[in-house]
Amino acid sequence: MSKQLESVKFGITKTVVIAILLLISSNSVLADECVVLLHGMARSESSMGKLAKVLEEEGYIVSNYDYPSTRLDIEAISELHVTKALEACGSAKPVNFVTHSLGGIVLRKYLRENRLNELGRVVMLGPPNKGSEVVDRLKNVPGFELVNGPAGMQLGTEDDSLPNSIGPVTYPVGIIAGSSTFNPFLSLMLPNPDDGKVSVERTKVEGMTDHVVMPVTHTFMMKNDDVIKQVKLFLKTGEFEH
Repeated sequence: MSKQLESVKFGITKTVVIAILLLISSNSVLADECVVLLHGMARSESSMGKLAKVLEEEGYIVSNYDYPSTRLDIEAISELHVTKALEACGSAKPVNFVTHSLGGIVLRKYLRENRLNELGRVVMLGPPNKGSEVVDRLKNVPGFELVNGPAGMQLGTEDDSLPNSIGPVTYPVGIIAGSSTFNPFLSLMLPNPDDGKVSVERTKVEGMTDHVVMPVTHTFMMKNDDVIKQVKLFLKTGEFEH
């Protein structure tokens, strides 16, 4: 009887040890990966704070970078600040990105001009990949540029606007578009469905890997638990849950 008990104990101990080793192995793999977070217009790194915490808990090295979104144009932000955001990754690779709104256009511009050999996957939240009709309607209104800066003025829907001039993406990109709004005034300027700032259709970009629409608003989508689950899933598998 005692031998049987010892055998059972040994079996349990062995199972626990294997589980721990697998867990350590899994975390060590993730510890070699970095995720760079790029916030949206007139926001700061605090807007991506919840997402940063969750990804750190998942084992990623996270660079939650704060850039001056309302003081520079998109070209300058891309040239001066994406490289700085990458510095926090150190030697970690691959390097993934999660962007919100303007951050997605900044990243597209950067990757159009720079080759990143260690590039992993990209998730864009509410990106105005084809511009926004809100900018078309309001860019000449006094105070618009003061609030949204030079970059905000570049996000129109014209064929020669900056988002429409960058070209297709050539790397794994998953896009999450919102279909809810708490700003009916801005939504009146947009084709439905929309998230209050960008229409679902204009979040799309040629070459994207996956696209999903969720009942969230542009302003707070990055804090939504279901959106965060989709972000984690795409970073790990390269696809969303539909």
